[in-house]
Amino acid sequence: MTSPYRKHWTLDPEVVFLNHGSYGAVPETIQRKQEEQRRELEREPVRYMRHRTRLIDAARDAVAAFVGVDPADLVLVTNATHGVNSVLRSLRFADGDELLVTDHEYNACRNALNFVAERTGARVVVADVPFPLTSPQQVVDAMLAKVTDRTTLCLVDHITSPTALRLPIEQLVPALQERGVRVLVDGAHAPGQIELDLMKLGADFYTGNLHKWPCAPKGSALLFVHPRHRDQIRPTVISHGANADFSTRSRFHQEFDWEGTFDLTGWAVIPETLSFVGGLMPGGWKEVMQRNHALALQARALLCEGLGTEPVCPDEMIGTMASVRLPSDLHSKLQARSVSLFGELIDRWGIEVPTIGWRAPVGEMVRFSSHLHNDLEDYQKLLHALLELRKGA
Repeated sequence: MTSPYRKHWTLDPEVVFLNHGSYGAVPETIQRKQEEQRRELEREPVRYMRHRTRLIDAARDAVAAFVGVDPADLVLVTNATHGVNSVLRSLRFADGDELLVTDHEYNACRNALNFVAERTGARVVVADVPFPLTSPQQVVDAMLAKVTDRTTLCLVDHITSPTALRLPIEQLVPALQERGVRVLVDGAHAPGQIELDLMKLGADFYTGNLHKWPCAPKGSALLFVHPRHRDQIRPTVISHGANADFSTRSRFHQEFDWEGTFDLTGWAVIPETLSFVGGLMPGGWKEVMQRNHALALQARALLCEGLGTEPVCPDEMIGTMASVRLPSDLHSKLQARSVSLFGELIDRWGIEVPTIGWRAPVGEMVRFSSHLHNDLEDYQKLLHALLELRKGA
């Protein structure tokens, strides 16, 4: 049975869409709202841009309430990678400083870390997180074991992109800070997957995407900077805000709110997006996240049992996205035919789901997402396709 919520999205009815985690999907209502904003923009571009501060402030206020921070400590950016770059390029590192990261970090942000290290003489230190794992404590132990008196910053995912692990950030942040390490959390997948209270979390820096689970238009993300660091962080593009009047607005807002001309319409509809998606269930966003989390666990159990593979992590490390290990013989059969699993699933079965290769003993996985437009039947179709491919069909 198709999810009753799928009607709110314009997703291709011929495709089983299990890849919300890559680029999200904007509800049709919000698409129309953004188009109204675009028409207003193009009707009188100068007037629209003159009111950009009002639009950005309204979006900022909505996002700040959504993630539990003071709007003064929050700016909007185009994506989480942008947020990571802004922080890394603003901080000063010295020769010999150590920058800690895990081997599950998103490639784009790892590249940003490498770039900064090469420019400054700092050294990237990688903590190898056990995988599969049986407890979040294994993550804490693996990371803290790599901390030295030269460790100055840790870049860590809240929910890992390739492996879909919810890392124990609530334990890691204070443990690292007690050791004098600043913590930059790459929360690309976290907003809308799990409840956030960023002030309570206490990370030095936190960035997360709004175009994924909250379903805002592409180019919508947040960057939170703890008040103790706010004066240090500058945008990647220095523009008019650098010498603006700071008597009524902080430099932090002046600089990030205007990095040059860009399409503001996606940001303009963020408040309506958060309200609309959260309003689809009586219990609001809390119920939306609980529903999607339960579906992700149900789907993972279905796939693991049907494929005869063990879960790669405990339930507590799952949000609304999960990875499932595939049987080794399935990979061997596809290799023998010189075809890719991803290609077979989308081309033959109409199933959009990313496939991830990982080192032994895990091997190949599928990483699926769960959102309101999904239901259990979607994962049953995925299981059927995988079993047929395993048979060589």
